Amino acid sequence: MKTYRRELTFEVPQRRAFLNITSQVENCLHDSKIQEGLLLVNAMHITASVFINDDESGLHADYEKWLEQLAPHEPTAQYLHNRTGEDNADAHLKRQVMGREVVVAVTQGQLDFGPWEQIFYGEFDGRRRKRVLIKIIGE
Repeated sequence: MKTYRRELTFEVPQRRAFLNITSQVENCLHDSKIQEGLLLVNAMHITASVFINDDESGLHADYEKWLEQLAPHEPTAQYLHNRTGEDNADAHLKRQVMGREVVVAVTQGQLDFGPWEQIFYGEFDGRRRKRVLIKIIGE
């Protein structure tokens, strides 16, 4: 069995964004030369997420609205976490809902996706450098 590890780095200039990272993940899979196995994509920060869904702008706007209803940023004083001097408690909650990582099957050297599936990096407290881990195992 072979393994491959790589980190991607993102620095989103705004507080929140959804970035389609599918092509970067596919590049890692190609570099790994693994044909059959599993691929993990993992947000390595507690205010960012990785998830799979459709790359459709209306859906992304719906996510933004829905997440802001679930965990509004303002007023920041509503969160106990923010008493530590932070203003990002909502980002921690949004990450919890959207998830930490995805695992995708690798079949014949390709990501084994269903229709319309793409991999996204979700940023909920941007404006600083954050990492995403890609780990691939297989043959």
